[in-house]
Amino acid sequence: MAKEVTKRSENYSQWYNDLVVKADLAEQSAVRGCMVIKPYGYAIWEKMQRVLDDAFKKTGVQNAYFPLFIPKSFFSREAEHVAGFAKECAVVTHHRLMNDPNGNGVVVDPSAKLEEELIVRPTSETIIWNTYKNWITSWRDLPILCNQWCNVVRWEMRTRLFLRTAEFLWQEGHTAHATAAEAEAKANEMVHVYADFARNVMALPVIIGHKSPNERFAGAIDTLTIEAMMQDGKALQAGTSHFLGQNFAKSFDVTFTNKEGQQEYVWATSWGVSTRLMGALIMAHGDDNGLVLPPAIAPIQVVMVPIYKTDEEHNAILDKMYELKKNLEAKGHSVKIDDRDTLRPGFKFAEWELKGVPVRFAMGPRDLQNGTVEVARRDTLTKETMPLEGIENKIEGLLDDIQKTIYQKAFDFRAQNVEKCDDWEEFKAKIGTGKFLLCHWDGTAETEQAIKDATKATIRCIPVDSFVCEEEGKDIFSGKPSHKRVVFAISY
Repeated sequence: MAKEVTKRSENYSQWYNDLVVKADLAEQSAVRGCMVIKPYGYAIWEKMQRVLDDAFKKTGVQNAYFPLFIPKSFFSREAEHVAGFAKECAVVTHHRLMNDPNGNGVVVDPSAKLEEELIVRPTSETIIWNTYKNWITSWRDLPILCNQWCNVVRWEMRTRLFLRTAEFLWQEGHTAHATAAEAEAKANEMVHVYADFARNVMALPVIIGHKSPNERFAGAIDTLTIEAMMQDGKALQAGTSHFLGQNFAKSFDVTFTNKEGQQEYVWATSWGVSTRLMGALIMAHGDDNGLVLPPAIAPIQVVMVPIYKTDEEHNAILDKMYELKKNLEAKGHSVKIDDRDTLRPGFKFAEWELKGVPVRFAMGPRDLQNGTVEVARRDTLTKETMPLEGIENKIEGLLDDIQKTIYQKAFDFRAQNVEKCDDWEEFKAKIGTGKFLLCHWDGTAETEQAIKDATKATIRCIPVDSFVCEEEGKDIFSGKPSHKRVVFAISY
């Protein structure tokens, strides 16, 4: 093929890196730990943004934008929050450079030291709740439903393209409510928005559940999550939604007058997904030939490759392809004609397989004469010759079938790799082989930490919609009583 990809079975980590780079999604940058998202990768992210943004707005959410820089004093107001992010914060101390009088190039101007240091946002709860204080006085000002699309910085020491980088793109929603019930309902609504997107657009089966106290967002009372299984059996947290209670409202003194004329603290949520979803897309569906993109998220759904020897054949085939392109685009499909004359058809086929385009058309002079086209599916790597008449309707059905098939394959893989486990020795033997293990847990942070220390496994979630298992049993590690099973896995 055009660009060799390491086989998944030989080196899963290298296979992943190969796909990111060779499929032109992203590359390392000159800034350590940061990445350059290339146009093809960004086109996928843009499609994710578009679908999610529409879904958010259907729930009443509006977009806004808040500052990149946060005064350091804001972080000290919510102790648990600052403890959760302190090690990852990038700090701005000066606001100017100068030429070194000793001739050593450019240096920080010592006279330009900031009166108060600024944190480059790792997340925006503090700056947003300081702002909301100015927006809220009465119950009539509530709810506030804001989201922002932005970048954040978390100074990671070990980075991996899309999965963990010092700077990444995401959206973060922040809502303010008059009652705890409204805020909890919003947090629950948004995690279901994420789950619907993962399942129906990304073709990614996910488990909705609550995070254990050890795994909750710093400063949250409850964190809801969607957890996905990658093809190596590891878990990937694909999105989270947090019920923040009144913690941030109390930290920033955000109160309102309720309908009875009494002063109350506001109730809060926050929720977000990031470019980590790109990593999920690659690892959940890719194969040894490259990406496998679900049609609903593919920037190009159909690619057309003309095969010809003479200029006359070339022009005739192109005319037909442009006609097909127009008809398919009229039905809402994205289409590209690959008319590069510097590459052979076989190279083009391999390149578009690598990039995961769901459907490929190939047409030569004989196809044109017979009124047919060769149609290849990326998900199954199968080919079929179809009549051109009515092809637009057939492609619509084919794309729907590819979307369902990709989801079903991932769903079946997960089903084969989730099992109950009640024996500690069996747990230790199986957890590293790529499994989600449903185990009893005694509910204590101490037991959870002991299991993590011994095996690197964490509680991914306490399920609420898949693999819910409420039954009496004994904790897998401590032997203490337990009333339900939770999902343990090793995660990214």
